[in-house]
Amino acid sequence: MKVRTIKVDQLARVEGEGALKVVARDGVVQSAELNIFEPPRFFEAFLRDRMFTEAPDITARICGICPVAYQMSAVHAMENALGVVVDGPLRELRRLIYCGEWIESHTLHVHMLHAPDFLGYEGAIEMARDHADIVQRALNLKKAGNAIIALLGGREIHPINVRVGGFYRTPRKRELRPLAEDLKRARDWALATVRWTAGFDFPDVERDYEFVALRGDGEYPFSDGRIASSRGLDISAAEYDEHFEETQVEHSTALHAHIKARGPFLTGPLARYALNAASLSPLAREAAHEAGLGTVCANPFRSIIVRAVEVLYACDEALRIIEDYEEIEHASVEVEPRSATGFAATEAPRGMLYHRYRLNSDGKIADARIVPPTSQNQPSIEEDLKTFATAWLDLPDEALRHRCEQTIRNHDPCISCATHFLRLEIDRGG
Repeated sequence: MKVRTIKVDQLARVEGEGALKVVARDGVVQSAELNIFEPPRFFEAFLRDRMFTEAPDITARICGICPVAYQMSAVHAMENALGVVVDGPLRELRRLIYCGEWIESHTLHVHMLHAPDFLGYEGAIEMARDHADIVQRALNLKKAGNAIIALLGGREIHPINVRVGGFYRTPRKRELRPLAEDLKRARDWALATVRWTAGFDFPDVERDYEFVALRGDGEYPFSDGRIASSRGLDISAAEYDEHFEETQVEHSTALHAHIKARGPFLTGPLARYALNAASLSPLAREAAHEAGLGTVCANPFRSIIVRAVEVLYACDEALRIIEDYEEIEHASVEVEPRSATGFAATEAPRGMLYHRYRLNSDGKIADARIVPPTSQNQPSIEEDLKTFATAWLDLPDEALRHRCEQTIRNHDPCISCATHFLRLEIDRGG
């Protein structure tokens, strides 16, 4: 029996701590594990006995890359529990701050973390030596997203201006005008990015995923919509626990999520695009068509194009919101505590994020549950490795390592954001 083991003990430059192990026997991959060994962070426990008003600031600190999604998920769940509806200009401003996060997060991933895989560089620093103009474009585009978050959130990382019921302060229209000028340039850069990524050399592979994402009512989803899947699921956030479950696996401190009685699923850009492509802005739809995406993209390596399309959409949507914005007198609506349970699902850049909170009558949090995108996608990432690596086992060690790293990076998991610099151990036992 010929055994080949691909093993990476520590993933470098990652959001968290993890490792990779793929075992093949007689030319077939038998197992693939994305090992997450980072200690538990206990955010759900931190939230217990805290006032519901504190949840946005606490959850924003779960992630420095996508704090808006965590913060807004908590806000929406609290509002769901307390019977509060935030609409009109306040809802539009929430979409605007989401635009900022998608622009900055996707841009970071596309240019700095993922593109070097396709262009043959160890990392973004090496890539910058030959493609300084591309890297500068990325920095400018990311800056445009950061500026939106800074204005609406009070600062670029871990925003402090968001609250249950709205915002602590809303901007004047004149404060939004400089953003619009920057976003017009950013839109051009985003369109150029779609065209640039479309020219990459992609492996000719596909998987039959069950895509799961929010489905917006005529709009591309950020934080509103029902949870839908490509195989007929159509539920509210309150029904999430009836259809999804998390299980513990020996090799990971992160729970693995599955659809009950069905198995792994995929959330993130590919899922959002498959379920909502018709709701993209006309420019984004045209760019996607020119890039050859079709209405569904099932090749995870081409997810870099979908992310670029979502950046383009976010620029378009941000410009629309700024153009239509009318100043309002009150930055938030009245919120009164009560005993209730609230649910919310929003779309972080990496995929759907689920929050559930149970409140006591005094407004203190009795229980909290948070299911991040990486937990939901981890089983599908491992299935990708298992499915695709079998066809690559004839590759030399370095090429095989590269493909396995790309396979992980396709989904931009928070615990594996820089596998370029890894050392790879190959065991070619016979």
